Amino acid sequence: MRCHTGRRSVAATGMRLRRCRILWLSVAGSLSLPLQAHSVLQSDGESFWPALIAILLLALFWLLYLLGSLKRRPPLWQALLFHLGSILCALAVTGPLDEWAEISASAHMLQHMLFMVVIAPLWALSQPLAQFAAITGNFGRTGWQPLLKLSHYPLSLAYLHAAVVWFWHTPHFYVLALEQPWWHLIEHLCFMFTAAMLWWAILQCNERNRSGALLALLFTLMHTGFLGAILTFADSLLYYPTHELSDQQLAGLLMWVPGGVPYMLAAAWLGYRWLKSTAANNDLA
Repeated sequence: MRCHTGRRSVAATGMRLRRCRILWLSVAGSLSLPLQAHSVLQSDGESFWPALIAILLLALFWLLYLLGSLKRRPPLWQALLFHLGSILCALAVTGPLDEWAEISASAHMLQHMLFMVVIAPLWALSQPLAQFAAITGNFGRTGWQPLLKLSHYPLSLAYLHAAVVWFWHTPHFYVLALEQPWWHLIEHLCFMFTAAMLWWAILQCNERNRSGALLALLFTLMHTGFLGAILTFADSLLYYPTHELSDQQLAGLLMWVPGGVPYMLAAAWLGYRWLKSTAANNDLA
């Protein structure tokens, strides 16, 4: 009996190790595609280390989720959303888009929009905290418990995100991020963190703060649209002298029109849920 039990435990351990190896190879393989296209780690100069740190942070984030998924398996649709967001993040950070963003205002804006209105909501919808908690335990909980408390105030998070967006789109700091790779990395982290916090607060809101979530969406849609309109209708270059005015106008349109669609969709979804819950309460009354 003991012999059979020992064999089963050894077999189970071996299976877990094989799964971990497959998951790690999948992460490495996914990251290797954009790396081969852009060869960011083969570049010389001061851009090497910021690029390496960005890749390692994403790989660690992804690996923790994969390991946590072994302990607490997520629903398939949530896992697909998380992996899709991670793949898009890898492409945005290490793919050709990151190189184009250095010479094109529209490519730079497209990169920002991917971070703030595509990748961040995908990660928020995937609800990955259960997987991270399964692998990090109490140590991880002490880190995100204060953040979860902040998520009860979506409008305040919208103000924080707005401050970050406008700060990095002022001419001085926009150019600083273009010319200094370390500041470019910090800019990306600021966008991702504040956008992820905002989308989590909006998409995971309850009846108590649903009105605040709708106001947060409206406020974000208005100020990003206003910034996009400034870039679109400016009759001179606002940032880099080597950029083209038409390229800057295209960047403004990307923020103004496609960049506003996710906010409107989220507002429609929240409004539908609100009307549905109101109708249900009226039926009960």
